[in-house]
Amino acid sequence: MKLHRYADAGGATHYAIEHGEGSLERLLGDPFGPEPLRPSGELALPARHLAPVQPRAILCIGVNYRRHAAEFGSAIPQRPVLFMKAPSALQHPGEPIELPTALASEAVDYEGELAVVIGRRCKNVSASEALEAVLGYTCANDVSARDWQKRPELGGGQWCRGKTFDTFAPLGPALATPAAIADPNALGLRTEVNGELRQEASTADMIFPVADLIAFLSGSTTLEAGTVILTGTPSGVGMGSDPPRWLKPGDSVSVTIEGIGTLTNPVVLERGAG
Repeated sequence: MKLHRYADAGGATHYAIEHGEGSLERLLGDPFGPEPLRPSGELALPARHLAPVQPRAILCIGVNYRRHAAEFGSAIPQRPVLFMKAPSALQHPGEPIELPTALASEAVDYEGELAVVIGRRCKNVSASEALEAVLGYTCANDVSARDWQKRPELGGGQWCRGKTFDTFAPLGPALATPAAIADPNALGLRTEVNGELRQEASTADMIFPVADLIAFLSGSTTLEAGTVILTGTPSGVGMGSDPPRWLKPGDSVSVTIEGIGTLTNPVVLERGAG
C-alpha cells in the first residue's frame, strides 16, 4: 500500500491511498493521531503534493554503504555515524532545491537515500522488533553543501550546517507501508541528474541494516512518531567525481527506489537573493 499526503484547493492537508490504476482515494483520520486512517470512498483532488510526513526530527546516517565508504577510502564504522537535519529543511516532491546564496555554497551535492518513518513512540527497541515501529518508507535526497560541511575556513566538520539549509531534505513522493516492502534491505536505488544515471545500488549494501539503525537510534533515546531516518547514500555522489559534479541552477534530481516511486526536484538559486 502507498500513502500520499497532499493539500486540497482550500489548503487543507489530507492523506490518500494509491489504487492499482493510479487513482487516489482520500483517507479519513491521521496515521499519528487517535483516529487511524480509513477509506472515505471519495476521490482525492490534490492541488499540491506534499512530502508524506511533516517530520518531528530528521536523523541521518553517514558512511552506511560499503561501496560509498570505498569511494572515499573511509574505514568501515564500528557504530552508525549520526548527524541531523532540522525539520525546516523539508522539501516536497516537485518543489525546488535552493542553492544557498546568503550563506553561499558552490559545492551542493545530491545523495539519494531510503528514508524510514517511525510510526509510534519508542525507546530501546531491539533489532528483532525494530521494524514493528515503522509506519513506512519513502525516497529522500540528503542534499549537502560540501564546502560548509568540510572546509576549515567555513567551520569544516560541522555536518549539520552543510546539510540543514532550507529545502535540503526532499521526501516523497509516497509512503510505502511495511506490507508493501517485504525487506527494506533488498531494494534497488537509483539517482539521476538531468536524466543521467549517477547512483545505482541495492540497499543490501548497507553496513548497518534498517532494523539495526532503529535499535541504535532508539538506545536510551525516545523516537517520537513522525521521526524520519535517512539511512545513508551509496556511491556515485557528485563529490566522488573527478572533477566534482556539483548541482547548478536548472538541474533536476530524481531519486527512484523500488516499490516506492520517484522523487524529483528541480534546482534553483535561493529565493529572495539579490
